[in-house]
Amino acid sequence: MLSWRMLFIGVFYCCIKTGAIQGQSKALFPAASRIQRGVVNPVFHDSFDDTHLFFEILLDGIHFEANGECSVRDAELASLRKTQILDVICENIIPKKLTDIFKLISDLSDYHGQLHQDDFERTLLTMVYTVQQVVSSTTEHQRDVWVESFVSLYKAIKQDLTGTN
Repeated sequence: MLSWRMLFIGVFYCCIKTGAIQGQSKALFPAASRIQRGVVNPVFHDSFDDTHLFFEILLDGIHFEANGECSVRDAELASLRKTQILDVICENIIPKKLTDIFKLISDLSDYHGQLHQDDFERTLLTMVYTVQQVVSSTTEHQRDVWVESFVSLYKAIKQDLTGTN
């Protein structure tokens, strides 16, 4: 599981380093445009230090509860103000229903150009959520569907980073 986390972090880190990102015409995460706890279109990373903090949080572990809440396992990290923004993103913006995730996958496959950093970050967090759902699936069919969604999100991220299919 740690190797998957390292992969996710490496992919996220590479996106931060890619530089300018082109505009988009359709919102991939429509919930982000709504006001959430006083924050409009919340984004976790504003600086390179935020990327390191995000890396540390993912290594420590984010856990998604059945009721949609997310929690950071380390109490010190969880108490940071920046982590509250991550809570808003995880709880209110990233999709949690399979239908919403497959809609995101469809929108990503129709998307041309590079993703905005905030969309990349949210897609990465959606991948983390899908991995947790794979682990907690109770039936083989559920597991297969969650694995399919994870693989599709991975391919979208890979395509965004490499510019290839």
